[in-house]
Amino acid sequence: MTIDRRTLLLASMAALLPAGTLAARDKPSPETFDYGPAKLDIYAPDGARNLPVGFFVHGGAWRFGKRSQVNAKPAFLLANGFCFVSIDYRMLPQADVATQAGDVEKAYAYIRANIARHGGDPNRIVGMGHSAGCHLIALTGMRGGLPGVAGLLLDDTRAYDLAALAKNGGMVRAYARVFSDPSQWAALSPASYVDGRKHPPTFIAYSRAEGRGEQSTAFAERLRASGTDVTLFDGSAYTHLSINRDFGEEGDALTIAALAFLRSTVG
Repeated sequence: MTIDRRTLLLASMAALLPAGTLAARDKPSPETFDYGPAKLDIYAPDGARNLPVGFFVHGGAWRFGKRSQVNAKPAFLLANGFCFVSIDYRMLPQADVATQAGDVEKAYAYIRANIARHGGDPNRIVGMGHSAGCHLIALTGMRGGLPGVAGLLLDDTRAYDLAALAKNGGMVRAYARVFSDPSQWAALSPASYVDGRKHPPTFIAYSRAEGRGEQSTAFAERLRASGTDVTLFDGSAYTHLSINRDFGEEGDALTIAALAFLRSTVG
């Protein structure tokens, strides 16, 4: 499924999203926990029980960012019947990308083991990420590092297939510094792990930033060829920053499409 503006309008008219469910009035406060390499925040509604969970990995070029940079996501998801988790992970240059992916898998394992006590359902976790976090969620999800994950929501990266990116001239300076060793490209490319098996339902969004549409579409096609259920969202109305920042805001197109995906995936 590919979501463009017409598809989104029809979905909205079909009342996929009941009125009054999009926004939350109060900004929730998280509980913070140490999962080993770093910390994570758990947001849960009062009295939560067996709710689906959004597990979020922030962006920042693999060098910057922190778990508190979540904008409206926690309030929006809590208002719509989810728990929400946001994690820190070790940054470059202290930790390389392979180590970061390991951190994501450790955080996920911690949540899978502990989220029930906060009202979340460990069998209904959706991995979410933006930019560098999108790459890390895609990488760990595709290679089997998030066992039992119910779905993946991937928001705007070019780093799906690093060798193809380099071949097409897309290994710009920011990427070249992070992925400086070509011998590691295959291991760090989510696309390397796609073929041969069906993966969890996957939502892929891309902004108008250079190369995002082409790389996202190619990755979506490769996933579909494996039998995976894929939703591709044309976010060319967004910048690389706004496609993350606006998630959870009232009337936001990506939010509407993503919530429809979440509901179809984890209820």
